[in-house]
Amino acid sequence: MSQTLHFAPATDDAIPLHLIAPAGVDAVLAKLGAPQQAWARHHGFAGALAEVCALPGEDGRPSAILIGTGTAQDRLRKRFAIGAAIAALPDATYALAAPLDGAEGEEIALGYLLSLYRFDRYRPQSRPKARLVAPRGVDCARLERIAAAEALTRDLINTPAEDMGPDALEAAARDLAAQFGAEITVTEGEALLASNFPLIHTVGRAAARAPRLIDLRWGKGGRKLTLVGKGVCFDTGGLNLKPGASMGLMKKDMGGAATVLGLAQMIMAEGLDLSLRVLIPAVENAVAGNSFRPGDIFTARNGKTVEINNTDAEGRLVLADALALANEDPADLTISMATLTGAARVALGADLAPFFTDDEGFASALTQSATRVADPVWRLPFHAPYEGMIEPGIADLDNAPSGGMAGAITAALFLRRFVPDVPKYAHFDIYGWSPSNAPARPKGGVGMGARAIFQALIDGTAP
Repeated sequence: MSQTLHFAPATDDAIPLHLIAPAGVDAVLAKLGAPQQAWARHHGFAGALAEVCALPGEDGRPSAILIGTGTAQDRLRKRFAIGAAIAALPDATYALAAPLDGAEGEEIALGYLLSLYRFDRYRPQSRPKARLVAPRGVDCARLERIAAAEALTRDLINTPAEDMGPDALEAAARDLAAQFGAEITVTEGEALLASNFPLIHTVGRAAARAPRLIDLRWGKGGRKLTLVGKGVCFDTGGLNLKPGASMGLMKKDMGGAATVLGLAQMIMAEGLDLSLRVLIPAVENAVAGNSFRPGDIFTARNGKTVEINNTDAEGRLVLADALALANEDPADLTISMATLTGAARVALGADLAPFFTDDEGFASALTQSATRVADPVWRLPFHAPYEGMIEPGIADLDNAPSGGMAGAITAALFLRRFVPDVPKYAHFDIYGWSPSNAPARPKGGVGMGARAIFQALIDGTAP
């Protein structure tokens, strides 16, 4: 399903691209011939972020392209803008006149690749025609692998639930396993009860397509990493039915699963020295005569009882069984990713990925890597005084504490109860969706946090 996004091979007729900061405009223009200087000044080129000025050659074909890089603050406010500007150039092959350098150079190159993405499963989409020669100074092969993995995540999220149910999500995981020689097992339908995954079965039992737990393993040595992704392929809210306006984007409620599959692809394509495990509880939260009900109490895989106070808080239920399984074979680092709470969106908006962890080393490493790769994250607390909010008295745990306060934190605390034995645990409460077009991130599904985690793994700072 995923697209291949790549750079162009080198060619002698590539049009040179000059990246110019505002402070460097005069120096660059001084090196140009008089006609080109006059042209650039006539058009007011000032090096503003993503500003483009094509300098005409004698044959009418551009002799060079000037692209403004703006200020550092401009680039922070609008990441990937330079790469997107390159992708938007007219049909031709282009080559950067100077090597790219460091994190900013990688962002420009990756921004170009990600700007090539189009979701065209249901309708042809016009694609950028600019071809950028693989830039010098950055690891282009790695960036292409990252872009391909991000495209997989976007494709999975963008696909509507009619074509992306639990069965299709399983098929995507199987394709990924086959591509990289990973092992995969799937527990489906009534077999979930026999295998002691009662909460996954409970949430998915009312749907026409059977719930399942996907378990993918890759790598035999190195550090152990377990990724757990929420795979709710559509969420009606169950008997606590969502209003129509809230149901419209629920095809993206498997965004956690899509993101961990994209991250897994990065890891396997890079060949990192890891023992990787990916667990995805894949379900639909539907309405039928056998839907689970508010007030019901169920026993999770680890023996804890859970009172259901809202059937629309189903994601933490399916993750609970998957995390309990992960806890039985503790990895060095366990990460869950889920489109879990509206509270996280209210707190941080659509662009920031909140994460929770008690491990200071991992938190520091992740924050640094997120800044380096322009994949913003923000740490929220496992706030111990709120533990009592998830304890209803009639059962061990409450899946939806009343009151509406600290919703993201109480959900994270709920999940942490299922991994008491893992040495390092982090939970990401992502949105998985770009609500409007932005540079290199068209409106629709988007990965969040995966590149930051991947960079921390490459740096050896996690786990």
